[in-house]
Amino acid sequence: MSGAGKATALQRAVLWALGLLERYRYIKFGIVGASGTVVNLTMLHIGHEYIFNHIEAAYNKPYISLAVAISLATLNNFTWNRLWTWSDRVKTLEQEESPGPVSLRLLATEFGQYATASAFGSGLQYVLTLLLSGSMDYRVANIIAILAASVSNFLANDRWTFKRHKE
Repeated sequence: MSGAGKATALQRAVLWALGLLERYRYIKFGIVGASGTVVNLTMLHIGHEYIFNHIEAAYNKPYISLAVAISLATLNNFTWNRLWTWSDRVKTLEQEESPGPVSLRLLATEFGQYATASAFGSGLQYVLTLLLSGSMDYRVANIIAILAASVSNFLANDRWTFKRHKE
């Protein structure tokens, strides 16, 4: 097979994979969640080691850095889930009460719902990890809890934050 034939086959495979992603919203949600994990870990490190070092060094715990990291990761995930995962359900300008850019009120409402759903999922992850770690390795318990929380977060956002609009 020639180089051009391989490129065409590769292009078809990539297009097929992208089409698969478009059909499976939960996979897109997982990819966004992975990007949020990167944002979270990066900001946690930068905050604890550099920005808040003089404040947090006395406590040896990343209290402020962790709060900032979680907040920025939540904002990252909300933004990408709104723009990509549920882009087909985001209100359009015609659905808004007034023409022009999307209102800050709508964004604030959606973000509040998203943050609430995320907080519930985080709490679920915490409780499940503690409960399950009594009968299995805490790392396995945490993985199971993360998966359960991600399903919870996905369903809450799918049915509440980015619910289908009535035609």
